[in-house]
Amino acid sequence: MLKNSLLLAILLLFSFYVLKKEVLEVEASTSVTLIQSGLSWNGDSLPHYPTAKPEISILKITIPAHSELPLHFHPVINAGVLLKGELFVTDEDGNELTMKAGDPIVEVVNKKHLGRNMGDEDAEIIVFYAGAKGMKITEKVQ
Repeated sequence: MLKNSLLLAILLLFSFYVLKKEVLEVEASTSVTLIQSGLSWNGDSLPHYPTAKPEISILKITIPAHSELPLHFHPVINAGVLLKGELFVTDEDGNELTMKAGDPIVEVVNKKHLGRNMGDEDAEIIVFYAGAKGMKITEKVQ
């Protein structure tokens, strides 16, 4: 009986040790800066933030394969990460940028530009806009 109790106590202590070890061996989280800049992708300086009440918008934009976004501009600072596919971006001055999945971008502000998906799969991008209450984040050019 004493032998069984001792064996049970040893098994319980070993079980707690294994459980505690598994909990302590969980990987720590990591952080990687994808991009940090005061300049947009074409080298333009970013403008000052609006002085009105801030409003943050986060959009997931899907650009179908073999399609093009209309010519547009953003009156607010924005940045994004291409999740899937490829994008070819051109601004009104002829600057060009080719993006592949995983690439970050600090977008141009108040400058006409467009994006083309010339690939065979849809492109998906998450874009963060730092605007102000009541401001549009994108304006299409007529």
